[in-house]
Amino acid sequence: MSDFDELKDKVQKAYVEWENNSYLKSLKKKQGDSVNSEEAFDADSRKVLYTPLDADGKEYLSKLGFPGKYPFTRGIQPTMYRGKLWTMRQYSGFGTARESNKRFKYLLSNGTSGLSTAFDLPTQIGYDSDDPISCGEVGKVGVAIDTLADMEILFNEIPLDKISTSMTINSSAAVLLAMYIAVAEKQGVPKNKISGTIQNDILKEYIARGTYIYPPKASMRIITNIFEYCSKEIPAWNTISISGYHIREAGSTASQEVGFTLADGIAYVEAAVNAGLDVEDFAGQLSFFFNSQNDLLEEVAKFRAARRLWAKIMKERFGAKKERSMMLRFHSQTAGSTLTAQQVENNIVRVTIQTLAAVLGGTQSLHTNSKDEALALPTEASVITALRTQQIVAYESGITNTIDPLAGSYYVEALTDKIEKEASDYINKIDALGGMVAAIENGFVQKEIQDAAYKFEKEIESGKRVIVGLNKFVLDEDQKPELLKIDLNTQEEQIKFLKKIKAGRDKDAVNNALTVLKDAAEGNDNIMPAVINAVKVYASVGEICNTMREVFGEFKETIVI
Repeated sequence: MSDFDELKDKVQKAYVEWENNSYLKSLKKKQGDSVNSEEAFDADSRKVLYTPLDADGKEYLSKLGFPGKYPFTRGIQPTMYRGKLWTMRQYSGFGTARESNKRFKYLLSNGTSGLSTAFDLPTQIGYDSDDPISCGEVGKVGVAIDTLADMEILFNEIPLDKISTSMTINSSAAVLLAMYIAVAEKQGVPKNKISGTIQNDILKEYIARGTYIYPPKASMRIITNIFEYCSKEIPAWNTISISGYHIREAGSTASQEVGFTLADGIAYVEAAVNAGLDVEDFAGQLSFFFNSQNDLLEEVAKFRAARRLWAKIMKERFGAKKERSMMLRFHSQTAGSTLTAQQVENNIVRVTIQTLAAVLGGTQSLHTNSKDEALALPTEASVITALRTQQIVAYESGITNTIDPLAGSYYVEALTDKIEKEASDYINKIDALGGMVAAIENGFVQKEIQDAAYKFEKEIESGKRVIVGLNKFVLDEDQKPELLKIDLNTQEEQIKFLKKIKAGRDKDAVNNALTVLKDAAEGNDNIMPAVINAVKVYASVGEICNTMREVFGEFKETIVI
């Protein structure tokens, strides 16, 4: 028997003795305490105590290793935050481009190190502000962008060669990326010098969010066109942010978030490879986007498991050889679904826990939600509090002083293994169904998330799962925090500006550009050059997307019961 096996044998015997003679006896005395009774933990399958029995020390190098080395469990950079802190982003965008530009500059002046742009619903689903379907939604949940003129205003006096920009845009991602390239060129910044991310993750839109335009096959073609174009023209740009965030917001478990997100990633890589791209040419430009929830140690384990599992997938399934091709680089955002309209100040505490989880889990960039986002878009004051939360964690908490500080915790390592196993099982089920697109089309993924969300909600309603201020420790007083209100004249102002741009542009140039785009969509050419050309002559988001609608059609959701 090896020394390690002998240690485990001794621990096993000691554990049984402790459980029978200490834990269970003490538990009987504590049954009257409803908060700490076993019943309070029925929602969770985790053990009461973790020991060396739950960690396989023999596999340290293959399962954990060192930061910056395969399988990247402990982080993707050798130095992690001792070398460079994560990028502190604040998701922002509302009303007109002019209003959002002011907010961007305010955030940058207060220490934000990267921009994260929210677009309104019409922009997200490819409609102009003057389209009847846009009525009532212009500028509401993000900034309204109709033409390149809006994008020029949005990034006015913001140097795009120095600032990294993330854009939460999916079905119309090609158009907004083209506008960003055009704005950079107008600033004198060549496209190979810009950096940032477009979300561009259409599969999760079919699963959890709903801002899709085209059917899956056409959407995957557009995405692979973006991969190909950026790999050659914009090497520092992240071509996709494969997003588990919205899957988790829809009600998934941590393991489902990892499994479904990485299954989406597999589908994108397969589509690119089938389109003739070399894995090594585009894999390094893939990035991920995860939710950071309240269960601090589970979230830390989730991020570590996702890194390890993706590294294995890229190496073993796709034959990647470059380390960068195997790295799971991710942005994270604190969980909007956990914020409560009741006792909004409590949300600051929730966001702080979620911030710690993301940082302890090794995030590359982070957005912290504001306390009032369960009620409205955040005020400037609440945005600063959210940003200061990141800064205090970065500079005052001490957790950035060492790399992967929770590694070696029996609990964290066991949770990491558990989440990796459960996520792998989901990926295997999806493979058996014919891949992620097929699994989405037959409703498997949606049904799994719906069942998890229903179970979670029932636990809240029954009181088994405590939400402070919502179903326990409730206050009677009527709280009325100051909220941000969008100017009711935003839509009218935006439509007026759009009409001015359309009246002043070269109509023949626009028509010719849209014809070239239609031809590219009908054929096999990469659509990105045609989209960029259309954007530069001030064709609108709606005109460009409608041109592709004519070719690709629109997706109609199948109801899952």
